[in-house]
Amino acid sequence: MSAIASLLRKRWLELAWGAFAALNLLVMFRAGTAQTVPFHFVWVSLTLVYGFRTWAPQPTLGVCVAVCALTSLAFMGPIMAGLVNSEEVTEVPLMAAMFIAMVWHARRRAAAMEEVRRLADSEHRLRERERDFVRDASHSLRTPITVARGYAELIRGAHAASQTGEDAAVVLGELQKLTRISERLLTLARAERPDFLRRAELDVEDLVTSTARRWSVAAPRRWQVEVADDGVLLADAEQLEAALDALIENAVGATDEGGRILIRTRAEQGDAVIEVADDGTGIRAEHLTRVFDRFWRVDGDQARHNGHNGGTGLGLAIVKAIVEAHDGAVEVTSEHGAGTTFTIRLPGLKAARSLSSPFSDPLMPAIGTPAVGNPTERLE
Repeated sequence: MSAIASLLRKRWLELAWGAFAALNLLVMFRAGTAQTVPFHFVWVSLTLVYGFRTWAPQPTLGVCVAVCALTSLAFMGPIMAGLVNSEEVTEVPLMAAMFIAMVWHARRRAAAMEEVRRLADSEHRLRERERDFVRDASHSLRTPITVARGYAELIRGAHAASQTGEDAAVVLGELQKLTRISERLLTLARAERPDFLRRAELDVEDLVTSTARRWSVAAPRRWQVEVADDGVLLADAEQLEAALDALIENAVGATDEGGRILIRTRAEQGDAVIEVADDGTGIRAEHLTRVFDRFWRVDGDQARHNGHNGGTGLGLAIVKAIVEAHDGAVEVTSEHGAGTTFTIRLPGLKAARSLSSPFSDPLMPAIGTPAVGNPTERLE
């Protein structure tokens, strides 16, 4: 009984068409001269059914031959009795040709969809293998890098005043780069996992000002912070801080000492908008579409600006991954030689309590310049 019920569920469309076709064939055999309408009902319904269900070649051929034979046979009686013109039977091969055309298109579409599914599955497996490799490689690199750093620090300490100590310092610098690469690779590998973010209430002004405070000490630039609107987001503070760090690192690499870097935030249609702008070297127009690609770096003079080697090609890819994990978007505008602005848009901004911020005035003197003394004092 269950086998019959399973067959009915699986082949209900074919069974329904079979009943409909049998009814129309019965009308054809009994109607005498009124055969045109049921004849077309049989063929058109068969063509439509095949458009929904693509059968194997052998059953398809069998059904086509059977319908041709039965509809031709239904015409033979009235033709032999002189009730119908013999030319009526020529419609059988015409309708069969229509059905065969549908078969060809349906099978072609099915083959194309199967190829799309195959390519999608292949791409999915490739991305899974890539994520697994990146995650495993990043974890595996941590221990040997840590051990190597430990030995390099011992050598540098024991030979601080010699060439050996200087060589050990170079090794430590390269190991630090490897550490950053492995950490960024691990972040990218985790970005698509559902547990990537640990959301909590985050004050946007606190995020911006604390990030600027850290960087104003590390990099001698003309730092400016503008908070037009404050608010609270449900977000991962650590990940957003990492995204801002990557954008600011990019701005620092593109500017000379004393160059201007502006971090600005505002509310716009329920979104938090955070901008990081600089007056540095800028990005050529032909490169703007690729800046967020993984492992892509600008070559040439721009990448060598201030001794900056273009980084690992992972920083901006991480920014995009973090922002999109928050259901946000990031974009870039730039003019070569005139600076760059990265804009992060994060949804779900809620109004915070009204605060009087020293950074809300766009005419505020730039922080971090020698003229104002200790740059951290302007950020307190």
